[in-house]
Amino acid sequence: MKQLASGSMDSCLMVWNMKPQSRAYRFTGHKDTVTCVHFSPSGHLLASGSRDKTVRIWIPNVKGESTVFRAHTATVRSVHFCSDGQSLVTASDDKTVKVWSTHRQKFLFSLSQHINWVRCAKFSPDGRLIVSASDDKTVKLWDKTSRECIYSYGEHGGFVTYVDFHPSGTCIAAAGTDSTVKVWDVRAHRLLQHYQLHSAAVNALSFHPSGKYLITASSDSTLKILDLMEGRLLYTLHGHQGPATTVAFSRTGEYFASGGSDEQVMVWRSNFDVADYGEVVKVQRPPAMLTSSAGNLPEVDSPVPSSRGRSRESLQGQPPEPVSVPQTLTSTLEHIVGQLDVLTQTVSILEQRLTLTEDKLKQCLENQQLIMQRKTP
Repeated sequence: MKQLASGSMDSCLMVWNMKPQSRAYRFTGHKDTVTCVHFSPSGHLLASGSRDKTVRIWIPNVKGESTVFRAHTATVRSVHFCSDGQSLVTASDDKTVKVWSTHRQKFLFSLSQHINWVRCAKFSPDGRLIVSASDDKTVKLWDKTSRECIYSYGEHGGFVTYVDFHPSGTCIAAAGTDSTVKVWDVRAHRLLQHYQLHSAAVNALSFHPSGKYLITASSDSTLKILDLMEGRLLYTLHGHQGPATTVAFSRTGEYFASGGSDEQVMVWRSNFDVADYGEVVKVQRPPAMLTSSAGNLPEVDSPVPSSRGRSRESLQGQPPEPVSVPQTLTSTLEHIVGQLDVLTQTVSILEQRLTLTEDKLKQCLENQQLIMQRKTP
């Protein structure tokens, strides 16, 4: 929790120091939207990709020095350091995934079987595999040594916007414009879990370091925390006004950060590992969840929104003391929360439809104006 990096459509990179009264660093250099940022494992370097087709490697200090290289022939969508910090993988709208040596920014090799924009590419925790997500509606798994595609996961109903490895390296989670999140086993290539909890495109996701939780960011303006061991929704967070575009857990998992189209970067406290948290959740979940092996997730299909949701405030505060609540009251409260969640999604859909109607009306008025101008002698 020393620094947080964010990239923006304002072409700047910001490095925020988390200590109170510490100033933020504003790094300029990119000529267009900064689409992605990633710290090296040691934290001594910071990589960024941009719509200007370049990748920059920054030293995240007050000077903000960087080296730049032309990485692709189109927008760079993703940058990710290998766990040893020696390699960097990039993904681009030029339909390729490229691997580079970090220190000399030397090009090593290219992976080019995708037939549309590549939105995201990540190394596995052990650095032996690479996973990529594309607008061709596939997720591809690559062997870094042989540079061959091991498997292609093609059961997505829309563009695949984001993908990442589970901390154990045994499975991957992929997010898509079809509002779904899918968790795949990379050994047997089986679909383990399928979530359809958002009402709009899912733009990003992040695994908790424990491997027990997954957080998602969506264009429906919400963040959702999933309990992977039970295969259900744990929290729905309402904070951003407009699409939530990115989300990431801190290295320890104690915090997570989210960014959105509302130009806001928010830092949240997880509270998963607070000592008495286990006591609080015993009422809601069997203790077996806390001792399950994170490397072997249960098979779950969750297409229906869960009835559980917590606000941003309750997540940031300390967990309440365990209290004895009558079962009827618990059920009623859960039902109310569920109805509120559905109502929020309905309002979000109505907002989208209203925007579309406004756009159509504007277009009609412009066309009418053009017709009137033509009729005027």
